[in-house]
Amino acid sequence: MWADEATLDATARRLDEWEASFTDRAERARQLAAQVQALTGTARSPDRTVEVTVDPTGLLVDLRLDEQTRQHSAAHTARQIMATSRAARADLLRRITEATTRTLGPDDPTARAIIESHRQRLHPGQGTPDAGR
Repeated sequence: MWADEATLDATARRLDEWEASFTDRAERARQLAAQVQALTGTARSPDRTVEVTVDPTGLLVDLRLDEQTRQHSAAHTARQIMATSRAARADLLRRITEATTRTLGPDDPTARAIIESHRQRLHPGQGTPDAGR
């Protein structure tokens, strides 16, 4: 099957490189998963009365309201909370993008897919079923 020893050696070397590449990618994927699990996104409203922190999935984990919110209507405060929550998710997406490109590289197709997946989850389009909730 093998014409000569050199061809066999070259094939074995390519297989070893291929295996090392998979091992390296798996390790980088583990590192990225650990980094993303530790990330949060935080934002403050322009008037600094509302601060929101979201976890790695984009769920609210902390909400801080300044005493000045008592001077505003409930509707105003609710709008501030919603807008600041969106800003916190945008901050989270920025942090995920940075970690992903730092770990996998900006031109890596897997990195682009991961970032796009998070973008769709954290900033659903207006036409999605959850957009009106």
